[in-house]
Amino acid sequence: MKAMLLTLSVTLFFNIAQAESIPAAGEKLAQQCASCHGPDGNSTSPTYPKLAGQHEDYLAQALHDYKSGARENPVMAGMAGPLSEQDIEDLAAYFSQQQGLSQPELD
Repeated sequence: MKAMLLTLSVTLFFNIAQAESIPAAGEKLAQQCASCHGPDGNSTSPTYPKLAGQHEDYLAQALHDYKSGARENPVMAGMAGPLSEQDIEDLAAYFSQQQGLSQPELD
């Protein structure tokens, strides 16, 4: 019984530790996003949304939605499909911590 409790405790510890988002890991993963969204999430093209400075929960939900097909975009579905839950959390943490740059309309 003690061995089973110890095994369960260790398993829970590592699952909880893994669930924490790691922005540094997200930065490495974000290299795949850079060609469209820019290296820091500030896309220079109006075609691609800026990710920098967006809320972490919003970014994670968007990636989950692309992965599940709830949001339809073939390119993003292909990018989000292979991401693990940890990858999604890490990417969301990284982009949410970047400084968003606005491009105001000038008259």
